[in-house]
Amino acid sequence: MFGLGGKEPVVAKASVLVECPPCDIFRYLGDGFFDNYPKWSPEVVELEPLNGVPVKLGTLARQVRIDQGRRSESRFKIDVYEPDKRLGFAGVSDPFRCVYELRNVDPGKSTELTFTFELSEIQMFMRPFEKLIRVVVQEGAERTVRNLKRLIETNKYVTKPSTPSR
Repeated sequence: MFGLGGKEPVVAKASVLVECPPCDIFRYLGDGFFDNYPKWSPEVVELEPLNGVPVKLGTLARQVRIDQGRRSESRFKIDVYEPDKRLGFAGVSDPFRCVYELRNVDPGKSTELTFTFELSEIQMFMRPFEKLIRVVVQEGAERTVRNLKRLIETNKYVTKPSTPSR
């Protein structure tokens, strides 16, 4: 579709302190990605690996989301995979990027989890709603880190690699 041209991307960033070591958080984020992504991002109603599991650099996936009542489907690729540090993926069919970064705050006890979402292009018909989009995207980033903190700290995370189930 038509982009906005030279407009700045929509970027949202949120951080939270999680009472858990980075290795456990990464196990949930990376190793358990296909099982857990819909848990921390309930807008994801379908998720499937396109070139197998386990998750690694280059893994391709397809997701169907329902955001604010709007259904969308996209394909993305894992483009950052640094165990216990960073996990990132970028849209193949849509101009978005997500990065989860882990910073060990108190070794073995707590980790700062930072989530960044970037929408590099807004479709022309959405241009009048750019301010609202920025607010909604920021709220979504904050909700994402809250959900991750709650799920991880209540020990509702998996300790085995993902299995394709969707």
